[in-house]
Amino acid sequence: MRVTLPASPLAPGTPVSLHIRMVGTGTPLLVLHGGWGYDIYPFDRQIAALETTHRIVIPDRTGYGGSGTLDVQQVDFHQRAAEETLALLDALDIDRPILWGHSDGAVIALRIASMAPHRPRGIIAEATHFWRRKPASRRFFETMRDAPEQFGGRVVATLECDHGPRWRALIATNGAAWLRIADEAPDPFADLYDGRLGRVNTPVLLIHGGKDPRTEPGEFEALAAALGRTLSAVEVLPNAGHSPHSEASSADTVSALARQFLAGAVPQAASSLR
Repeated sequence: MRVTLPASPLAPGTPVSLHIRMVGTGTPLLVLHGGWGYDIYPFDRQIAALETTHRIVIPDRTGYGGSGTLDVQQVDFHQRAAEETLALLDALDIDRPILWGHSDGAVIALRIASMAPHRPRGIIAEATHFWRRKPASRRFFETMRDAPEQFGGRVVATLECDHGPRWRALIATNGAAWLRIADEAPDPFADLYDGRLGRVNTPVLLIHGGKDPRTEPGEFEALAAALGRTLSAVEVLPNAGHSPHSEASSADTVSALARQFLAGAVPQAASSLR
């Protein structure tokens, strides 16, 4: 399925065409992919577990997958992507979805909840970033920018299949954006939400891998503290890495956690569709 938006902050001045996967029926569940796109960390197990109770909507944001081209990844791309996502929800006539964001997608989901607290019915935030400066990941981001081929043949093949010939430029611009985010941070503990996570008033489930290499010491604890009273549950899977939902050892556990959260903290409601 394709949806055309008249404008997007990710591609100013032109309409954008977004590719969307849509599966199942029920309460809308919008899945927001990370900085490498959908195919590298697919939600196959979760789709199988939830498609009978949820209308699962998975867009490729501008620049990714089957969607339109992203010329430059702006340093405020999380905010721009949040605004594009809200415009997409309007175009699809979806009022109060559940948001499931992974990595960059989790940042985008929480920014949506901080700028439009009435809009999400609930949020699953997985492998969420909090601090702007991530010194332990700097070399990783530099490799993204300068030599993404070094991530190996399987990764490169998946990225090329998902994004086509532009895969290298896409990964390079994402790495460069993260380096700029760090370099322009006013202090070591500046967060990606401009101190506004206190505005989030919808139930939040945090899912995190205990071995996530993109998480700085103390970063996850700072994120949980900033969310405070909105947290319905915090689940740290000790042996999982950056993508618990797609890793063989943790995927089924993540599906079960999501189903429990959605059934309890976020009851099914026909009113979630206009």
